[in-house]
Amino acid sequence: VDVRVQDYRDITDDPFDAISSIGMFEHVGMEQMSVYLDRLRTHLVPGGRLLNHAISRPDPTQNPSVARRSFMARYVFPDAALIEVGNLVTAMQATGLEVRDVHSLREHYARTLRSWVSNLEDRWEDAQQMVGPGRARVWRLYLAGSALGFEHGRLAVHQVLAVRNNADGSNSVPASREDFEPTARVRQSSSS
Repeated sequence: VDVRVQDYRDITDDPFDAISSIGMFEHVGMEQMSVYLDRLRTHLVPGGRLLNHAISRPDPTQNPSVARRSFMARYVFPDAALIEVGNLVTAMQATGLEVRDVHSLREHYARTLRSWVSNLEDRWEDAQQMVGPGRARVWRLYLAGSALGFEHGRLAVHQVLAVRNNADGSNSVPASREDFEPTARVRQSSSS
C-alpha cells in the first residue's frame, strides 16, 4: 500500500489495482466530475477498482454547490459541492466505470460526528490551545450542525464501488456483498 498526499492530476506512476477517493470528491464540482472520473479510470488497470466515499445532498434537484455565503463555505469547506449519489453513479457509468455497489453510511456518519463533538468537548481546552478559540468554536458548530444534517436526512454520505472492466467485460469484483465478507473467504478456503 502506498499512501500519499498528491494531486490526482499529477500522478505519473500508474496504473493501479485499486484507488480509494475519500473526502476529496466534494472538492471536484459538477463541472469537473467527468474529467475527474475519467482520469481515475485511466489510472486503473483493466479490472481495477475505484471506491469513492463522499458527502452528498439527497435531493437531486438541489444545487450541489455549497452557497458561498453559508457558514460551511465561509469557514470550513470553501467551493465545496455535495453531488447527489445518482448523478455520481450516472457519471461513473458514462466514463466507462461499472458501478458494482452503493452503500449509504448516513446514520453511521451522524453517530461518528456526535463522537467527534464529544471528543472535542472532552479536550476543549487542548483544542483551543492548538488552533485558537475561534477555530475551535467553528469546528464544534460545524460538527454538531453536520450531525443534525445527517440525522435528519438533509445530508448523505455514500461509498460507491466501481470497476474498470477488462476488454471482455470481466473483472475480479465479487458478484455480491456476501462474497466480500471475511467469513465467506474462510468458508471458500476451508472447503478447497
